Amino acid sequence: MTRSAPTATASVAAAADQVGWVSCPDCGWLLYRKRLDRNLHVCPECDHHLRLSARARIVLLTDPGSFSEVAFQLGAPDPLSFTDLRDYPDRLADAARRSGESEAVVVGVARIGGCETVVAVMDFAFLGGSMGVEVGRRVSGAAELALERGLPLVTVCASGGARMQEGVFSLFQMARVSEAFGRHREAGLFSVCVLTDPTYGGVSASFATLASVLVGERGAHIGFAGPRVVQETIRAELPADFQTAEFLLAHGLVDRVENRADLRPLLARLLALHGPGILPGEPDDDAGDYELPADDGVDDDPWDVVQRARVVERPTTLDYLRTAFDDFVELHGDRAFADDPAVVGGIAAIGGRTVVVIGQEKGHTVRERVARNFGMPHPEGYRKAQRLLDHAEAFGLPVVTLVDTPGAHPGPEAEERGQSHAIAEIIMRSSRLRVPVVSVVTGEGGSGGALALCTSDRLLVLQNAYLSVISPEGCAAILWRTAVAAPTAARAMRLGAAHLRSSGIATSVVPEPPGGAHTDPAAAARLLRRALIRELDEICRLDVATLLDTRSRRLERIGRDERPLQPVEG
Repeated sequence: MTRSAPTATASVAAAADQVGWVSCPDCGWLLYRKRLDRNLHVCPECDHHLRLSARARIVLLTDPGSFSEVAFQLGAPDPLSFTDLRDYPDRLADAARRSGESEAVVVGVARIGGCETVVAVMDFAFLGGSMGVEVGRRVSGAAELALERGLPLVTVCASGGARMQEGVFSLFQMARVSEAFGRHREAGLFSVCVLTDPTYGGVSASFATLASVLVGERGAHIGFAGPRVVQETIRAELPADFQTAEFLLAHGLVDRVENRADLRPLLARLLALHGPGILPGEPDDDAGDYELPADDGVDDDPWDVVQRARVVERPTTLDYLRTAFDDFVELHGDRAFADDPAVVGGIAAIGGRTVVVIGQEKGHTVRERVARNFGMPHPEGYRKAQRLLDHAEAFGLPVVTLVDTPGAHPGPEAEERGQSHAIAEIIMRSSRLRVPVVSVVTGEGGSGGALALCTSDRLLVLQNAYLSVISPEGCAAILWRTAVAAPTAARAMRLGAAHLRSSGIATSVVPEPPGGAHTDPAAAARLLRRALIRELDEICRLDVATLLDTRSRRLERIGRDERPLQPVEG
């Protein structure tokens, strides 16, 4: 009885397949094939993303009728004269019949959202998408073609890893494709890799994770060693979501995880944002009539400024990204440990110009503020920010930073992961960045945690924002021996935009609606947008040498006594 059940199940599945039904490999639900096709081979019952062939992927991701395949002549098919249970050439021939492809990757040129792009798409149906000499030749050939034509490169990975039947020749394809991707990157060309189920081994440890942006398809399994190998090696219980795309996102190893239907729109936006720019637009005319007082608000009580900067309803980085910018694609993770939600960043458009935006994010509700750690970054947040600075320099994009934090997270886990190192590195990196940097203090600017995003060519400060070496409460507790003296400490440290501007630390002050930015967030966003477009238009005219020299001299002048030196008597 127990033996007949699988046979019966197999018979039912076979019969269902003959009449156009498919069984979901995850939940087992029977799905009508035409409905499954319309749903892009995503199970409507459990959202499982079934595997697609390379040709189906190309149809899904590229503009209709735009794909032109690049032909490759086959090289030596069996470098080791390998035989296991079957001769390797027989396995290759069988894989070709089953998949309809000559190898495990299809290469060509296509348009995605109107942008001409080189694409290389793997097919798991051909020997599990394994990478041998021919796959290495085609993938590196795709990178070389993109380099030759000055085009972006989009790869779609689906692979079990290296091809065992080609031995060490297969192993060295990891180096071959990585070198080709390195030359493409060095030329300042953009690349995206879409990681699909599964992506393992030599592919995951080479070109699959070397693109400028990494996108995981929802539910895809991605890793170096497969879970069976891991369990056999270390004999440990693995997390339920181990090596899923979502697992990688939480650990900062991919930029995004997307449903299948959202992949093509995302690729089109990324390619457009990294494509040839259009002329910058003019500042909006409807920014409002709010102007700064003649004295730049010098009479504002510093403690009142601190209170307004901390208002929970005050617009945050994500609010400004939705209102002051034209488009924003968030990128996640430090590619090493985690994705810190206290720091958000990605690629944005403003006034016809593409920029990299990085900012601290507090949230508004209690739930959001706890999830964002009240805007206090861990080391991985600063390392994510530094990765985005590198991205900006690689593609010649100016940087905008939005600063609003009580300070860097002071907990023991932050110290264990190198908080001081992370802050020091990003300050040094931004001080020598070869693209313009415009920073805006939008609320609180606490200590080195804020300075990490304030080392810039232009430092704007909102009318009710401030920068401080320490919180007023902290200063009062140390010097006055009581936090009750915080208002006195705030006044003693001259906190507020007026002092920052008069001392030359801030290059300009951005006005806010009466009562503060939280009273009219839309108007506040328009005012910030106008200021950013003006500053970017000015600073982006400078060449790299002038930019670096001016930045260095600006930092040297801060706090310097400009009075001439007096001779020493005696």
